[in-house]
Amino acid sequence: MVCVAVCLGTAAMAQNPLVMDQFTADPTARVFGDRIYVYPSHDIRCDERQGRPDWFCMEDYHVFSSSNLTEWEDHGMIVSQENVPWADEEAYSMWAPDCIEKDGKYYFYFPTRKKEADANEKGFSIGVAVADHPEGPFVPQDQPIKGVRGIDPNVLIDNDGQAYLYWSEGHIYGAKLKDNMLELASPPKILKDLPSKGLKEGPFVFEREGIYYMTYPHVENKTERLEYAIGNNPLGPFEFQGVIMDESPTGCWTNHHSLVIFRDQWYLFYHHNDLSPDFDKNRSIRADSLFFDTQGKIKKVTPTYRGIGLSSAFEKVHLDRYSRLSERGAVITFLDESNPFLGWKTVLENEEGWIKYDAVDFGKENTQSMTWRVRAPRGGNVQIRQGSKEGKLISKVEMKRNAEWQSITVPLAHSPSGIKDLVLKGNSPGIIEVDWVRWEKTKEKQGELLE
Repeated sequence: MVCVAVCLGTAAMAQNPLVMDQFTADPTARVFGDRIYVYPSHDIRCDERQGRPDWFCMEDYHVFSSSNLTEWEDHGMIVSQENVPWADEEAYSMWAPDCIEKDGKYYFYFPTRKKEADANEKGFSIGVAVADHPEGPFVPQDQPIKGVRGIDPNVLIDNDGQAYLYWSEGHIYGAKLKDNMLELASPPKILKDLPSKGLKEGPFVFEREGIYYMTYPHVENKTERLEYAIGNNPLGPFEFQGVIMDESPTGCWTNHHSLVIFRDQWYLFYHHNDLSPDFDKNRSIRADSLFFDTQGKIKKVTPTYRGIGLSSAFEKVHLDRYSRLSERGAVITFLDESNPFLGWKTVLENEEGWIKYDAVDFGKENTQSMTWRVRAPRGGNVQIRQGSKEGKLISKVEMKRNAEWQSITVPLAHSPSGIKDLVLKGNSPGIIEVDWVRWEKTKEKQGELLE
């Protein structure tokens, strides 16, 4: 059975969360060629007819990719519970996946429940779908991997070419894979040298400078945080080292992650319930930069809204995915509480409010104007400065009283070039709301591009 990946032509931008038109979770990031690919699970909302209105509900997988960490392309659905021969089509249990390349083939590993399972097959099995390209089309195998019961598959191919499969079911397990990447080559082994208190799941293993890093979510208290241990063998023993990311400050119960190096920089991919703050079973994938110290220890990652990659000044810049926010006078809210996929807005409540947004790329363009998407129910004015609140004034816009959103194009006081940090600053006592800003190229530049 072949599941064809349809290129949807949609793209998400650099801010967190990375995907804004659907719920995504459990991201595994991999570098294939000159692009980074992310294989997440796909949360949906289920109702009573599907048997799990208040639980995790997942029926298929998409894959996303980027060449610049800024524009993320959705390649469409690659595997569905309806296209896997052995899967229960009513389970809605296609949880965290992984994908790995070997000898020109791409192996997509995923957990779900088996249909017509006997007493020894209850719970989750792990299957494999194979493709010639990282975005598919993927062909699911007729049966799951024999001898594996559990969730959260992860694969490491060691420097000698030996592949290892990891998964979780109460404990974290590991085993060697055969060269065909479809069968176990050794019995499953419980990796015991990890904290014993609380739930552990979602293993992601990688090697760096001869050290094997076992990373995993762990419920030390009430919700999951990301931890890691190290060893000198792919199957351990591992020695606990510390925390990669603390528990969610807003109470999202799960986190699930992967680590990848892309163009000499390490990144942590993970998830949070940004688009569903009142229901943490609908999550959204994020990414932030990650660093090691000189001893090879992972430095703790603080989640950001700004995320990774450069933002083009000539596309919509959503300043609400900020780098820093003033303690008073500025808040972030949904544009429409009934449709979170529309994103957020910045609300500047008075002259004290400001927001900083880092790394906007102006290139070498001779920019002369910019467009603001704003509204000011009582009128007022707002400005953008370069680098800091006191930095060089780039643009300002003055508005009469208007309760509706307006797109206002104004000339620039200063035309930036290169990569700049920006500060949005209130400049009047009235409330001003900002959706996005965008710089406009000169007509001469636009003409050159058209030619």
